Amino acid sequence: MIRLACCCLALCALPFGTRAQQSPLNSDHLRASAGSVPPSDNSGHQVITPELRGDIYMARKMYREAIDMYREGPDDSPLLANKIGIAFHQLMQFDLAKKNYERAVQLDPEFAEAINNLGTIYYGQKSYRRAINLYKRALKRSPSPPASIYANLGAAYFARRNYKQATDYYQQALQLDPNVFENHSAYGTLMQERTIADIATFHLYLAKVYAKSGANDRAIMYLRKAFEEGVKDRDKIPDMPEFTSLKTEPAFKELLALNPKPL
Repeated sequence: MIRLACCCLALCALPFGTRAQQSPLNSDHLRASAGSVPPSDNSGHQVITPELRGDIYMARKMYREAIDMYREGPDDSPLLANKIGIAFHQLMQFDLAKKNYERAVQLDPEFAEAINNLGTIYYGQKSYRRAINLYKRALKRSPSPPASIYANLGAAYFARRNYKQATDYYQQALQLDPNVFENHSAYGTLMQERTIADIATFHLYLAKVYAKSGANDRAIMYLRKAFEEGVKDRDKIPDMPEFTSLKTEPAFKELLALNPKPL
């Protein structure tokens, strides 16, 4: 599998706050989080909890230390179980990540973030149908689903070569967050898949999604990537209906004239 630096399929990250009680997820980077502010003592000083220390270690990519800190917190916390799962995920210890995601869901069956993260484990195992079921379940559990879950659904359908469904979900992700495919974090409360086997085809479809949304600069950027990665049927690209709006763009004309060869 090829590792992408830009989008669907690897680990995406939200800010590492704590989970809000009944707070909607505004996007995969802007989450209402009642617990994201550390508690204060009677003198007004912030209390450094084990969870906060764990978050600091996560930010420093010190995942084992983060796990130790999280384990000092309440054993029945679904939030901490999910964060421990993410730390193991970063360490590529997928069995332990899965175990902790499952525990988080067991403790809170409505915990959409953990359900989504469990889906990324099945995606990594190429069990795309199970991943899709989990992503859809996460959507139902989210009052306001974040863009990353739609992006993950798109990735799973793309892996099954259901390109129409994939494109539909990518479009929904883009509507929620125009930068969903540009985010590069290393950790988060949600994991976003970023590994796609057919990278050239993926970039072609991503170019179509951006073109349909009117983001012409990004559409051309990803179309260039597709050319450089050896996309098939490149002679058909100028007549694809998704690129109709680009035909008058000088950058699009230049790209077609240059016809970049695979790197």
